[in-house]
Amino acid sequence: MTPSPIFPGVFPYLVSPVSADGVVMVDALARLCDDLVAAGVHGLTPLGSTGEFAYLHRNQRATIVRTVLDAAAGRVPVVPGVAATTIADAVAQAKSYERMGVQGILAICEAYFPLGDRAVEAYFRAIADSVDLPVVLYTNPNFQRADLSLDVIDRLADHPRIVGIKDASNNTGRLLSILNRCVGRLAVHSASAHIPAAVMLIGGVGWMAGPACLVPRDSVRLYDLCRANRWPEAMDLQRRLWRLNEIFARFNLAAVIKAGLALRGYDVGDPIPPQEPLAPDARTVLATTLGEFS
Repeated sequence: MTPSPIFPGVFPYLVSPVSADGVVMVDALARLCDDLVAAGVHGLTPLGSTGEFAYLHRNQRATIVRTVLDAAAGRVPVVPGVAATTIADAVAQAKSYERMGVQGILAICEAYFPLGDRAVEAYFRAIADSVDLPVVLYTNPNFQRADLSLDVIDRLADHPRIVGIKDASNNTGRLLSILNRCVGRLAVHSASAHIPAAVMLIGGVGWMAGPACLVPRDSVRLYDLCRANRWPEAMDLQRRLWRLNEIFARFNLAAVIKAGLALRGYDVGDPIPPQEPLAPDARTVLATTLGEFS
């Protein structure tokens, strides 16, 4: 029998509210987390792509994880991203977050120089070996220098603590290959670049994505419709949500989500420099589209 997934459902990739002088805006982050939990999301993921993990230093990352844990207060699992260019740094992050009390780890491989399969596998295996927590693999070949090949994913699926993968490759054929190879061993989570309903239809268990910060209730509604096999209704909602996703594809992801949250009344600051805030014309497009959702 196929085991139940460890982290099913909608896990928003949280923004990282940081002031111009580099201070984490803990009140803003805590309010966002509390409202997302109240909206019905199934978990929270700080330090993902939307969380601008590559632009944060160690103390900022720790403050963000601690703030999210305090805000969640055990109501939903917190699964922060761990990302580094070295195995030692990644392991140190994972151990630190485990001591804080997180419920899982989202493992991300940063790389300046390209890495071969053995090096990539060693990186993810070292993170999973270092903690007594479930680990979700993350791969995004659109941005990363080091990708997880199907053979590496297949081998890592045998690790007792590696329980899932979020694949942001824009390739549902690749997702089907992962599902076929790793059935019963690895849960597949959709990325916002995919159509979540389609991923759920082929065997996915949910999604980890920044847009859920802006439309949490609609995201949870879509998940519930998929779980209930109400596919015509799910696709109607998915088509509406896709118009919002098209904006993320046109502009900087963190800039869009932070601007969208500002339109929703959350003071989460601008993207971390050298990224730029959303331009006025793009903000107008976002405001118009966001106005279609609750």
